[in-house]
Amino acid sequence: MSALDPREQLDRIAEYADSSIRILNRRGSLVGVPGSYGLKKWLYDRYGNRGNAVYTFLGSLLAIGLSGFCAWVFKEPLLFPSLGATAFLFFETPLAEVGTPRNAIIGHGVAIVAALGSLGLFGLLNAPSVYVQGVTPARIGAVALSVALTGGVLRLLRAAHPPAGATTIIVSSGLLEKTHQVVSVAVGVVIITAGSWALNRLLGIPAPRWAAPR
Repeated sequence: MSALDPREQLDRIAEYADSSIRILNRRGSLVGVPGSYGLKKWLYDRYGNRGNAVYTFLGSLLAIGLSGFCAWVFKEPLLFPSLGATAFLFFETPLAEVGTPRNAIIGHGVAIVAALGSLGLFGLLNAPSVYVQGVTPARIGAVALSVALTGGVLRLLRAAHPPAGATTIIVSSGLLEKTHQVVSVAVGVVIITAGSWALNRLLGIPAPRWAAPR
């Protein structure tokens, strides 16, 4: 077998590891982020990984707090479980592909569409949620198909974002059955993405505006 060129070797490694290896040569997340400045740089220079822990804590606290505040003000489900994992990625692996605005928006967007399509296919668009109706063969099919579609499509789009797997289950389980509630899920994704990006830039991470640089 002929030897692989370095770029192809890197791509293959990235299939099994964090995709941020394309950008960062590192042992762990947030270590020595190139171009860091401000609070992030000061925390890492002074406290090392403990500083990184403070940064992830602070960023996640502010981002989820913002989403929760918006949910409270507008009385809409703008804050839901999978956003916790999204926030973690934004502040723990801010330059990785999985933690970019592109992957977050596309990931959750595909998850929502996949869930709605699966619900329609199994005749569950207007059905009570799984917690009201219970688990049925149709519900199992809808949930399983939504997760499969989400994973497959995101793989094709090279837009991996693991929290999307939770979002598609939330929707396909019927927990948010009204149209405006599903729209609120999409709005919630935009809020957490925009807020986290702004916080990263403010606190010292040169987070990409859309996609990770190649």
